[in-house]
Amino acid sequence: MKTRLVITLMVAVASSAVVQAQDVVRYNQVGYLPTQEKVVVIDNVSPKKMRIQQSDGQSLGKAKAKVVRSAISPFTGKKRHIVELTGLDAAGDYTLSVGSQSVPISVRPHVYHDLADASLHFYYLMRTGTPIEERYAGKYARGLGHPDTRVLIHPSAASAGRPAGSEISSPWGWYDAGDYNKYIVNSAFSIGIMLSVYEQIPTYFANLKLNIPENGNSTPDFLDEMYYNLHWMLTMQDPYDGGVYHKLTNPNFEGFVMPKDCHQQRYVVAKSVTAALDFAAVMAQASRLFKGNADYPEFSTLAAQAAVRAYEWAKKNPTVFYRQMLMNGKFEPKVSTGEYGDGNATDEWFWAATQLYLLFGDETWLNDAKDHAPKAFNAPVWGEVSGLGVFAWLTSSNTKMRDMFTPMISEYAERLSGQVKSSNFQTPVGDVAKDFGWGCLAERFCAPGVALLFATQATKKDYNADALRCLDYVLGRNALGYCYVTGFGQHSPMNPHHRPSAADGIAEPFPGMLVGGPNPGQQDKGSNLTYASSAPDESYLDDTASYASNEIAINWNACLAALVCWIDAII
Repeated sequence: MKTRLVITLMVAVASSAVVQAQDVVRYNQVGYLPTQEKVVVIDNVSPKKMRIQQSDGQSLGKAKAKVVRSAISPFTGKKRHIVELTGLDAAGDYTLSVGSQSVPISVRPHVYHDLADASLHFYYLMRTGTPIEERYAGKYARGLGHPDTRVLIHPSAASAGRPAGSEISSPWGWYDAGDYNKYIVNSAFSIGIMLSVYEQIPTYFANLKLNIPENGNSTPDFLDEMYYNLHWMLTMQDPYDGGVYHKLTNPNFEGFVMPKDCHQQRYVVAKSVTAALDFAAVMAQASRLFKGNADYPEFSTLAAQAAVRAYEWAKKNPTVFYRQMLMNGKFEPKVSTGEYGDGNATDEWFWAATQLYLLFGDETWLNDAKDHAPKAFNAPVWGEVSGLGVFAWLTSSNTKMRDMFTPMISEYAERLSGQVKSSNFQTPVGDVAKDFGWGCLAERFCAPGVALLFATQATKKDYNADALRCLDYVLGRNALGYCYVTGFGQHSPMNPHHRPSAADGIAEPFPGMLVGGPNPGQQDKGSNLTYASSAPDESYLDDTASYASNEIAINWNACLAALVCWIDAII
């Protein structure tokens, strides 16, 4: 039987200004796990009395709501009170009342399972070159768009075997973000971080049933979805020299229309060393994980061969970076879509060499990995992927390499864990301006959360609670009280910068999408957009036009999915 409980907090307003009820409570809107801490933050008011009651007014015994400390926002000066709810260990639906505000609190095992499912099902909804069917997508079904079977070689991508203007077929894959293009660098990162977590909890993923067309085969549905994009990536390698095209794109971003209404010519554009190395890394990793797969019997061998050829091309072309502005000065048509530019490939060399060594065991790749090894650990993001290589070594059988990187991730985890006790929201991150910016909710909250889970595994010191605190922030315990994942919580984005969600005529956006989040750069502000605050943690707009704070992307969702699936599996 579920317990129903009302927790009443008597509050006094800290200033003469009237504080609206919706501005008071910051909490994880998806829910709490029975065995983990349950913290809410009372924002900018001073709790005078706290009283816990059952709905009938009777005592709750051991259940308590207690202010454990207070903190001042370094950005706005707002005073916040960190309140711990204890004694709520029984699964149930509760109500937290603060003055005139009442918010639902859910406590149950596997409270994040639906979120994990939605964060992965998102990738089916983002598939290109295939109809999105109603039996798998419900009301988000749509017709085929961007078949990509007649893609042209852009002059920047021409080779002896494939001159400019020649036609290739490059179907499948996922739309990258709010736009309709496909990018190798970001695809590789997205799959790489999710495969890294898959390797830690394969049984969880084997039992995870996604509503996708391949769910009747013998392969875990998760790997089926990864394969849909990996299959596309293989088409992005020039068979004549092994180089990898940086992206498949329109010359210009489409308007906010459905895929079937897009008619620009599509191109594969310029090879790059970062695309080649990211491709090599994820193909080598996937080759290991798909070895012996009955549903895709040829893929492991093809992926291994492709990885080696891409790495060899990178060796011959170590300074060929993608520079869109320079490219546009030489070739037509000019391309104005996302650049994913990166002028330093040290981290890509490290990740690729790591995965090739783990696949083949050749000392050459081990030496390359050592030569490009990072000096400190950084949580992985698309432009700094050394963390993916570190994750691989931390869980490998190579004792020397494990011992090299364990102190790095231990130092990183200790630093983040040490910041919790003084933070505004009982989180390891979020109290310095650099924690906010483009895609911060993925790169500064979810990716560090994944790193903390790896640190727990590598060091045998428990950082799982800190990883969960990163998720708490994303799901509502934050400055604006948003659950930043569409379709979840009581206050989530309704107007993401995402073309299908804006053009499909459906009020609700695709569910399970993590938006970029507060971005003090506010690169999109202007006559049509006005931010209510310039504070780093409040620089967010739930507006379709806000590409700087409200776009979605496969790499950001990959960080969310990696974190929430691992938490769902082990906590």
